Amino acid sequence: MKDRIILTIGRQFGSGGGLVGKQLAKALGIGYYDKELLAVAARESGLCQETFERADERTDSGLSRALTAGYSCMGMYMPYPGILSNDGLFKFQSDAIRHLAEQESCVIVGRCADYILRDNPVCLSFFIHDSKENRTNRIKSYRQINDEEAAEQMRKNDKTRAAYYNYYTNKTWGVAASYRLTIDVSVLGIDGTTAFIKDFVERAF
Repeated sequence: MKDRIILTIGRQFGSGGGLVGKQLAKALGIGYYDKELLAVAARESGLCQETFERADERTDSGLSRALTAGYSCMGMYMPYPGILSNDGLFKFQSDAIRHLAEQESCVIVGRCADYILRDNPVCLSFFIHDSKENRTNRIKSYRQINDEEAAEQMRKNDKTRAAYYNYYTNKTWGVAASYRLTIDVSVLGIDGTTAFIKDFVERAF
């Protein structure tokens, strides 16, 4: 296998994509970045981490509000309206992703990483999805909510992630042609899917 590999994982909300990514990183002995990426972007940009947390995988007004909050949490005011737009904040995060890909092998979850690293020869992109029933049960379990609340969170989060991805990539979130491989977790389960991707990666490299 190559000395350096980058794996990106897009995922439906509640599909277990993050779990697959974490297990995959452990199995391959490489870094794992999901929410951890926000800290990296904050450190490299000099902005408050809360800025990126508020804006995480959101577009337009969500990013604008987050950017204003970022200046507030640093005790600063935006010097000119719009000088750091939603696109500016996305660029900071994109730069952080590129820097990571240059420095180490890792798994990166979400944040349009597959598009940002589309020209990187050691990057493979995956999309994880699952049945509605499995997703609902998973969301209920880790958020301690009922079926109706889980379904609503699933709908809202998928809509937000799709809007973010489609806006910044000019591709379609979750569609097979946007990735190297899309996988239905309900077929093999979390552990089986992890093993399948690991084998795929080892064969690909």
